[in-house]
Amino acid sequence: MTTTTSSNALPSTLPHNMPETLPEAVRRVAAALQALGHPQTPVMLSDSARTAQQAADALGVALGQIAKSIVFRLKPDDRAVLVVTSGDLRVDEHKVQALVCGEGQKLGRADADFVRARTGFSIGGVSPLAHAEPPVMLIDEQLLRFDEVWAAAGHPHGVFRLSPQDLGAWTGAPVADVTVR
Repeated sequence: MTTTTSSNALPSTLPHNMPETLPEAVRRVAAALQALGHPQTPVMLSDSARTAQQAADALGVALGQIAKSIVFRLKPDDRAVLVVTSGDLRVDEHKVQALVCGEGQKLGRADADFVRARTGFSIGGVSPLAHAEPPVMLIDEQLLRFDEVWAAAGHPHGVFRLSPQDLGAWTGAPVADVTVR
């Protein structure tokens, strides 16, 4: 396992009262983290982190340490399928489809309206926690290369630090090979 850490001095405890100035979705993620006993609070970056590269640059971490959220639409059920993958890799839609689709189902693209309606987050800020509706979820096995990863905290400027093991434990999502090689 590769360990890459950030030298950024970030808050290490979750405040008891989340500031009203934080977006509602970030407060929702912060509350979920607090309920899970996670000691980290979401961090609001000064610049957008809509892409994994933007987040990695802003945090000073390796691109692979960004746990990017890719949302698909499960048809005809119209459920969200969330794949949390390493930021330096691309999701293989065929692998995901083979893992989550039953007979008569297929994956489709999820537009911005679908993503917001199903997850409660806008594209670029989809957190792996605190969804409006529980998605079908997979975690990329390549995230396990790192001891520490960063995920979106419900807003394009919001992120939080966690371990890939915590991500699996908190979501119950299976770890799988979901990327293009």
